[in-house]
Amino acid sequence: MSASSFRLFVKNATQVVLVCRNGEKYLTRDGMQTLAVVENGSVLIGHDGLIKAVGPADIIESQFKGAKFDNVLDASGMCVIPGLVDAHTHPVWAGDRVHEFAMKLAGATYMEVHEAGGGIHFTVTHTRSATERQLLDGLKSRLERMMRAGTTLVECKSGYGLELDTELKMLRVINSARNSLPIGISATYCGAHAVPKGKTMEEATQDIVAVQLPKIKTQIASGELQVDNIDVFCEKGVFDLNSTRCILKAGKDMGLNINFHGDELHPMNSAHLGSELGALAISHLEEVTDDGIAAMAKAKTSAVLLPTTAYILRLTPPRARDMLDAGVIVALGSDFNPNAYCCSMPMVMHLACVLMKMSMPEALAASTINAAYALNRSHTHGSLEIGKQGDLVIINAPRWEHLVYQFGGHQELIQYVIIKGEVVYKNDKVLNL
Repeated sequence: MSASSFRLFVKNATQVVLVCRNGEKYLTRDGMQTLAVVENGSVLIGHDGLIKAVGPADIIESQFKGAKFDNVLDASGMCVIPGLVDAHTHPVWAGDRVHEFAMKLAGATYMEVHEAGGGIHFTVTHTRSATERQLLDGLKSRLERMMRAGTTLVECKSGYGLELDTELKMLRVINSARNSLPIGISATYCGAHAVPKGKTMEEATQDIVAVQLPKIKTQIASGELQVDNIDVFCEKGVFDLNSTRCILKAGKDMGLNINFHGDELHPMNSAHLGSELGALAISHLEEVTDDGIAAMAKAKTSAVLLPTTAYILRLTPPRARDMLDAGVIVALGSDFNPNAYCCSMPMVMHLACVLMKMSMPEALAASTINAAYALNRSHTHGSLEIGKQGDLVIINAPRWEHLVYQFGGHQELIQYVIIKGEVVYKNDKVLNL
């Protein structure tokens, strides 16, 4: 192999956490307990950005003797994990809601803030009046912050426009970020995030199905936009089950993956609806029923759980253990938005362990292979296996669990973030622990 040349050689890591080793597209409870880990391992990434070899350091060293590498990182004393996947974010907006955090701390509920003209409607007003440039600058700085916390693939929703022009503006901004930043993006149209002021739910549904989706379909066909998923906030006082079904079916008919908000504040039978429609993912699920859990397990619809939301809104956290025991594919997301301002998947994993009683291996699987599955990307992302994209995080700690254990410690722990074999973040401040 002396003539071979590669983009990146990460060698001699104390641990390389593969997560999967047999091409699994997702892991359920038993598979999540014992993740595939190589002790004293190395990873090789080619010029196409894909993983060419991963395994014990001595075997890779002898197998690729004489090969040339654009970059060599000695990971002695460090751990390598797959790039983290954030399966649920709302990162395009203007106007923060720090004042609402004070209201909530004083006892106001999410829906009380919403009905007082705050919440989503407050953000909609500011996002409608913001320029594309302002929104893109805000989005880029948030995505870069996520990247520094180890996220290499992120789902990004629209949904603060609630009318055609602003929703298109948000989708264009997401597209621009996809084309100008190394982080992977899965774009979600979420025009049904709330019922706009002055419209009934029926009118809003009609506008989405008859006006917004056809225009988006035209722009996808022309190559102006790339949109992957469709989302609806299925909730009492927002979109009911029938409206949700109508919108999701229209999106599915356009080739979009169904990935929606369900059973967050009230049991809405969203889990049944998602299972019936072949949804790829349902998020939140704080109020899901046992029957809904069983339906999701059967349909292989992933549950994207958001411990930050339950924490900030003081809700009962989603029943992760019941879902895992029933065989549901459990994924995690940050739910980054003006109501739940958290960019860090390591902090999400910590909260998932403490608030939802997940183990650390379960939390890592939920933030890698299963989050990738929720975005229809688990064939390319979410584990360190040959042929997959070379996205990885190198942690300056003797065991990978430190990234979950040290709450808020990711800024010191993460030494490198790598996407497609390129170092996109290097932490010059890290000291050996």
